[in-house]
Amino acid sequence: MSIYTEIVQNKRRTWLLMAIFIAVVTVIGWFWGQQSGSGYFGLFGALGFSIASAAFSYFASDKIALATSGAKKIEKNQAPRYFRITENLCIGAGLPMPDLYVINSPALNAFATGRDPKHAAVAVTSGLLRRLSDQELEGVIAHELSHIKNYDIRLMTIVVVLVGAVSILSSWFRRTLFWGSKRRRDKQGSHSLLTLIGLILLVVAPIVGTLIKLAISRRREFLADASSAYLTRYPEGLASALEEISKDSNRLGTASEATAHLFIANPFRGTSLAKLFSTHPPVEERIKKLRNL
Repeated sequence: MSIYTEIVQNKRRTWLLMAIFIAVVTVIGWFWGQQSGSGYFGLFGALGFSIASAAFSYFASDKIALATSGAKKIEKNQAPRYFRITENLCIGAGLPMPDLYVINSPALNAFATGRDPKHAAVAVTSGLLRRLSDQELEGVIAHELSHIKNYDIRLMTIVVVLVGAVSILSSWFRRTLFWGSKRRRDKQGSHSLLTLIGLILLVVAPIVGTLIKLAISRRREFLADASSAYLTRYPEGLASALEEISKDSNRLGTASEATAHLFIANPFRGTSLAKLFSTHPPVEERIKKLRNL
C-alpha cells in the first residue's frame, strides 16, 4: 500500500469514525430518553450533542490536545535548532511549516496534532531538546511530520475528543440509571429491558474507545517510523532516539489516557498487561524494523 493510498483511507476513516460516533451517541440518548421518561428529548438532545461534539473535535481537537499537554508555542529565537531541523525537513517533505510547541518536562516525548498539513503543530518536551543529538532529534521530528503528511493527525486527534465525549455521556447515563427515581423501575422492582441494554452500552462504550485508539495508533507508528527513515535517509537516527526514549525514567505528568496515543512513545510505564493494551507497538520491535530497513 502506498502513502497516497493511506492518506485517502485516513480521510475516509475520519468521516466514518465521526459517523459512528454520532450514531452511538444518538442510540445512547434514545435509551436514556426512554428510561427517564423524557421521550424523544433524549434522542434529539443526543443527536445535537453528537453533531456539535464531532464539529468541535474537527476544528478544535488540536487546541485541546496542546492545552491539556501543557504545550507552549515558541518562536524561532527561543529554540533555533528545533526550528532549523523542522524547516529543513519540511522542505524535503514538501510540507508547510507547522507551529512549534514545547512541553516543559524532563521526560523524552513528542507528538503532532492538527486537522491537515496547513493547520498542524508539533510539540516536543524540553527534555527531548536537551538530551537528543541533532540526528536523533531529526528522526523524531521527521516521524511527527510523517503523521502530518499522512493525515494521521486528523484521525488521531479527533479520537481524543470523541472518546472523551462518549465517556462523559456514558457517565451521565450511568448516574441516571442508578440514582434516578423509583418510577424508573417496573412493578417487580427490577430494571426494565431498556436499562439492561443501557448498561451493556455503558460497559461496551469505553472498551470500544480503547480498541479504536489501539487500531488507529499501532499501525500508524510503524508507518510513520518508515516514513521518517525515508525522509531523513538515516533510520539509525530515529532508532537511537527511540532507545533513549525507552530508557528514560521521567514521567510526563501532563499526559493522559485520552492523549497517550498521540505521542511518539507511550508516556506511561506499566506492567506487561498494561503494555498489552498500550496504544503503541513495542519499542524494541520498532527499533528492529528501523535497523532492518
